Amino acid sequence: MSTLTLAARRPVLADLIPGALVRDITLVAAGAGLTGLAAQLVIPVPGSPVPMTGQTFAALLVGAALGWQRGGAAMLLYLLVGAAGVPWFNGGTSGMFGASAGYIAGFVLAGALVGALAGRGGDRTPLRTAGTMVLGNLVIYAVGVPWLMAAASMDLGTAFDKGVLPFLIGDALKIVVAAGLLPVTWALVNRFRRQN
Repeated sequence: MSTLTLAARRPVLADLIPGALVRDITLVAAGAGLTGLAAQLVIPVPGSPVPMTGQTFAALLVGAALGWQRGGAAMLLYLLVGAAGVPWFNGGTSGMFGASAGYIAGFVLAGALVGALAGRGGDRTPLRTAGTMVLGNLVIYAVGVPWLMAAASMDLGTAFDKGVLPFLIGDALKIVVAAGLLPVTWALVNRFRRQN
């Protein structure tokens, strides 16, 4: 019987791909690219300066699949390239300004945290995956809401009402999908390993 411990390091999905440096560079670039692609799925949220996008889901999945170092690096690459002017933030925007920029900064920390938890088995069962994704979302909010307060001159209550509440149902749906997707992927990987 295996338990989730802080000392136990398990492989993440990226560790199953052979190679080292070239693999890692490719996966980091692909993770950043996937997040940029997911950011183009934009659903305006009435009354909020922050739109709903697929980038949060992508950032958390990238973190879980790549592990803390590659996941954090992929999100840092996503942030830096977008800050430098590549239009791959929500809706084809770029630059680290505006109401959404804090959430993007939060992706870096969330990708690393989710990756660290996945490296300790936090993506192997639906319940663990859900907990891992909830923690990742909380980190994104912890960085995004104060930024929103500063960028839009809001108090905490208003920022919470406009930058958290409208997104809870969407985030819950994303967590449900991840809680099914990641454990199923691991089940398939383990089945394949047993057959070979």
